[in-house]
Amino acid sequence: MSALPPRFIAIVPAAGSGSRMRSERPKQYIELNERPLLWHALQTLTRVPRIDLVLVVLAPDDSWWERFDWSALGERLRPMFVGGDTRAASVANALAQLDAAENDWVLVHDAARACLTVAHVDTLIDGLHDDPVGGLLAVPVADTLKRADRAAAARVDATVSRDDLWQAQTPQMFRYGLLRRALGHEDKVTDEAGAVEALGFQPRLIAADITNFKVTYPQDLALAAQILLSRKRASE
Repeated sequence: MSALPPRFIAIVPAAGSGSRMRSERPKQYIELNERPLLWHALQTLTRVPRIDLVLVVLAPDDSWWERFDWSALGERLRPMFVGGDTRAASVANALAQLDAAENDWVLVHDAARACLTVAHVDTLIDGLHDDPVGGLLAVPVADTLKRADRAAAARVDATVSRDDLWQAQTPQMFRYGLLRRALGHEDKVTDEAGAVEALGFQPRLIAADITNFKVTYPQDLALAAQILLSRKRASE
């Protein structure tokens, strides 16, 4: 009997506060085009036919989730109130409670990357479905990079070569078994690829585009709103 094909499971950690947004509500619930910021990423992931399950990882004391209607996103979406103090802890907690096979694929996506498209996810899955390690969406660094002098505020210490440098995005996609081991081995990382790298593996870079950016500061909301609105108009 042949082994069952791997499933594709998306995890969206959304237990943080997003303090840089200077908002009274957690960043993932700030309004973007009449929806919570978080809603847009979840909508995209639930529209990808190959994704079997979409898990959103919330803080145990989250009081915002129930204030919104998520029913339009379908039955594949499930909240998990097991968020930790860090992104890595939130993902690790979700994996610990997930009934998955070692070779199932897990796609971890930032809640604040609201402009993710189905095409982005399909590109990632197509590029990695038979990869021995896994990988992530990313874009080559285009701007000149400057390293600041810590001893002199707002002064340049050096210009850093951008050759071979990529800006990491999400989703980041790895096998369930490998990702659990990686996060158990290294929990002081800012993304899943970093944890996998700490085990000695080399995740694959899958080229994306700059529209899949992370909403971090208040001014980013206007740009995300414009991108989403222009896509909506183009589809009408």
